[in-house]
Amino acid sequence: MARTPLDLDELVEHWTLLKDEQGLVSGQRGVTRLGFAVLLKFYTQYGRFPRNRAELPGEAVEFVARQVQVPASELESYDWTGRTVEFHRVQIREHLGFRECRFADAEKLTAYLAGHVADKERRPEQVRVELLARCREESIEPPTAGRCDRIVAASLRAAEESLTAVISSRLTVESIERIMALVAGADQDDAGPAGGGAEGEDALPVLAKVKEAPGNVSLETMLAEIGKLLAVRAIGLPRDLFIDVAPKVVASRRARAAVESPSHLRTHPVPLRVTLLAALLHEREREITDTLVELLISTVHRIGARAEKKVTEQLINKKVSGKENILFKLAEASLGTPEGRVRQVNPC
Repeated sequence: MARTPLDLDELVEHWTLLKDEQGLVSGQRGVTRLGFAVLLKFYTQYGRFPRNRAELPGEAVEFVARQVQVPASELESYDWTGRTVEFHRVQIREHLGFRECRFADAEKLTAYLAGHVADKERRPEQVRVELLARCREESIEPPTAGRCDRIVAASLRAAEESLTAVISSRLTVESIERIMALVAGADQDDAGPAGGGAEGEDALPVLAKVKEAPGNVSLETMLAEIGKLLAVRAIGLPRDLFIDVAPKVVASRRARAAVESPSHLRTHPVPLRVTLLAALLHEREREITDTLVELLISTVHRIGARAEKKVTEQLINKKVSGKENILFKLAEASLGTPEGRVRQVNPC
């Protein structure tokens, strides 16, 4: 993908050497002066050093080269891996107050992300953005791409473990047993304490019934939805189970539990399994309740529409003696006295 060339405003804003920076650069000579200058300006803008010459915009190099009075072409001979560039990096970090990311820094960053970001945001790319922003706030040079990935993954994992532990602790032993019973056995409901399912060999497991979408508006559909609601409420989930959990986090756990098979759910650690199924049941209880309200409203409207239709049909089909003669008289009266009133003309 082609990079958009920098305009003059961008060059002046991000690539102009400030007075204190000019003092640092003045101690360098030749190509090292240009190399140091572009490293410094790149770091102040991005919070990290360029990996190689290719990351430096050509127009920016030209702009800086004119300021340090060194030909831009000489940057090709700058050593990006030797002792000189390492010394330049140390000088720049000290000048800007940054430090390399140490092991203790990585641990703190992981804990911060787990407690303040990953508990609400599960997309790794967004957590990574927050990681880089936090590094800048703490004056820490961003870790390498691979290390960033490991920190992000660790924070997401820690947040997951923290959430599952909290949710499990809010459930009673009985509720946990009922939730576990939903996925017990060979992908079949064990007809355990959860109950609420239909009887018979062809009956769907409780979990499969709860996941089912409602049918068309009918008494049978309404009874089925009532059965689902009773089955969910029989689990005994606290109303405030997810009160301090971000809605999109609950939704993501619900979606995950909805698509995983019982056999797959059984492979998860108990706290995670319980949390996923609790999120599904919590969300489905609200959805089923909304569905029942909609079914009731639709049923009332249907009853009203049928009653209106029946009354209309009765009125239309009602037999009136001499109906044709009355209609003829009304027509004659309308033609003869178009401005008159029926009560005054009285054709009947």
